[in-house]
Amino acid sequence: MAKKPTLAKKQTLEVPTFTWEGVDKRNKRVKGEMRGNDPNLVKAELRRQGITPLRVRKKAKSFGLGETVNSKDIMLFTRQLYTMLNSGIAIVQALDMLAYSAKKTKVKELILKIKTDVEAGSTLANALAQHHVYFDDLYCSLVRAGEEAGVLEALLHKIATYLEKIEALKSKVKKALLYPTIVLVVAFGVTAFIMLFVIPTFENLFKSFGADLPAFTKFVIGVSQGFQTYWWLIFGSIGGSIWGFIEAKRRSRKFSQAIDRWILKVPLFGHITALSATARFARTLSTMFSGGVPLVDAMTSVAGATGNYVYEKATLDMRDAVSIGQQLNFSMRQTGLFNDMVVQMVAIGEEAGSLGDMLAKVADFYEEELDATISTLTTLIEPIVMCILAVLVGSLIIAMYLPIFKLAMAV
Repeated sequence: MAKKPTLAKKQTLEVPTFTWEGVDKRNKRVKGEMRGNDPNLVKAELRRQGITPLRVRKKAKSFGLGETVNSKDIMLFTRQLYTMLNSGIAIVQALDMLAYSAKKTKVKELILKIKTDVEAGSTLANALAQHHVYFDDLYCSLVRAGEEAGVLEALLHKIATYLEKIEALKSKVKKALLYPTIVLVVAFGVTAFIMLFVIPTFENLFKSFGADLPAFTKFVIGVSQGFQTYWWLIFGSIGGSIWGFIEAKRRSRKFSQAIDRWILKVPLFGHITALSATARFARTLSTMFSGGVPLVDAMTSVAGATGNYVYEKATLDMRDAVSIGQQLNFSMRQTGLFNDMVVQMVAIGEEAGSLGDMLAKVADFYEEELDATISTLTTLIEPIVMCILAVLVGSLIIAMYLPIFKLAMAV
């Protein structure tokens, strides 16, 4: 008996989609897609809408190879759901429309599963909580608070705005890392090309001279020979190291924590990480507190949203301190991670009863400072990296031309 509802749910999710073409009342050719259990039912629905069906075909199933539901998909889903609910559309109908319009198969399946749970009588928060990979505690807590208070649309608007801000923050941090990474990869690629293909040509030329080569040229040729012999080991070691680092960070909690501690000590990049973590802390706590989630409950979700273990642990310590009656600003000062301006603004917010608004201002300030810091960093890194690349390639070229200059002087 327990398995029957599961089978019924599966059948509901697997209603096929049909593509159709027809002629409307104005004798204009139209086409589209429609879900239904049978092509005859689709034709009947089209006729009911005043469309004469010409062709109805079952749409080929897409397996969504390589597709994933990412944070941008969730952000777009939230913004669209808010817009529809705010326009007076019922939640089940809104979910159905969003599933129909979704371009990714995985996103469509996710929304249909949520819709099925809601149709079965579940709250939206509980339906979302079934998919914790995509909807975290923060998201579900805010939706639950909105449903209980009867202000779901307002909370969805806050969530959508929050997700958009966080995505913008992630984009800024990626921007700071992307440029130097690309330049370094290009520099390695150019160096590898010279070592494997250019220097061997010069080496053969120098052998025909029969003259003794400068020490620097001999050194570069030796490195090139080593590169030609062990290129598989060099490339394999680099690729393996990158893969090993990523896997270790993903699988080992201790390794990930150690990296998070270390990166805060790295010049410039540590400052960017601290700014980003502070902005995320303030933005997330502001959104949850303003959404009606109790401060202690909110800080559990805030800890995971900071993006750095040091700040995550500090936030959990602050939560424990607040739960026994300590003021938030005092517990923030005890961590030593927040500067005086942030602590003072939080203190003012607590005294004035406007903590959510004050935290939002802190987040705005830190996001702007992060943007300015990244712009400055990019401006500084560009000439430095270009100089390193010029010295590297220039040295290799000089090493190859030194014997030619020496021969010309001898002549």
